[in-house]
Amino acid sequence: MSTNPVTTNIQDTATGAISNEKDAKAIAMSIRNVTKTFGKNVAVNDLSIDLFAGEVFGFLGPNGAGKTTMIKMIMGFLAMDAGSIRVNGFDLEQDYEKAMDHLGGIVENPEMYRDLSGRENLIMYARLHGVVSAERIDEVLQMVGMEGRANEKVKKYSLGMKQRVGLAQAIVHRPRVLLLDEPTNGLDPVGIRELRDILKRLAHEENVAIMVSSHILSEMQMMCDRVAIVNKGKLLDIKSVEELRSLSSDVTAHRIVVSSGERAAEVLSVHFGDIIVDKADDFIDIHIVKESIPSVVRLLVENDLDIYSVTRAEGSLEEAYIQITGGGMNIE
Repeated sequence: MSTNPVTTNIQDTATGAISNEKDAKAIAMSIRNVTKTFGKNVAVNDLSIDLFAGEVFGFLGPNGAGKTTMIKMIMGFLAMDAGSIRVNGFDLEQDYEKAMDHLGGIVENPEMYRDLSGRENLIMYARLHGVVSAERIDEVLQMVGMEGRANEKVKKYSLGMKQRVGLAQAIVHRPRVLLLDEPTNGLDPVGIRELRDILKRLAHEENVAIMVSSHILSEMQMMCDRVAIVNKGKLLDIKSVEELRSLSSDVTAHRIVVSSGERAAEVLSVHFGDIIVDKADDFIDIHIVKESIPSVVRLLVENDLDIYSVTRAEGSLEEAYIQITGGGMNIE
């Protein structure tokens, strides 16, 4: 079987909109009609996704949506009840070892020997994939920002440092596909930002296809190129982050910078009802259709309020998520 990347010009929920073969991207992993049940509980329900080389792909859904189950099936930790998974053209069930040669991942917390150094752990892990040069070890340690601490014992590492070494383990054999399940859990804001930058660099500069599962909307918005929204094992939609931002409803958020936010809120609440989202000394945030903005401005001016700017807030992934799902799901 050839290991050359596969291209496609189909247009469906698995691939997103692709107009023709010239615009198609190389598919690093193809998931088709995968189903997994535990007794009467359907954890993953007929799910199909294509993951492209060079992208960070978000797998977004509330806890219990089937994200970890899907990733465990891709990693070979769980058997599928139905469907197929191909990694770099190799079928996971028929060519497991070859498929795994092109796959790396961290499910839950990375496993390491606490009394060995980060470098020693990485060398031991690399042996599972055959011959890995000392230069490659140094390269991935530098890539994840651990070259200065690699010779210290793991038991001295913070959680963020362990995550970095775990990521180095996952990419040391140059996989085409990288899977990360809730990778920001337990990290502080600085660690989250650093991990996000590393993943984007791996995807966009090293052409790795990265799937990141999470229930945190804000992280998906800042990290991902495309996002799949899942719930109760079902795929609801796949769109680029830009498309999701554009899905906000006609009623959108606007910020008006004024001479008195308190006074502006008082005036508008009388004439427009409950449109105030937030207010401060010098601004108000409102949810309103754009056609009503001239009336709002006139009303404020007529009440002797100075207006310095009116700006529309950028559509958020949260707004798109609520529109796609209808809201009501427990997600951060």
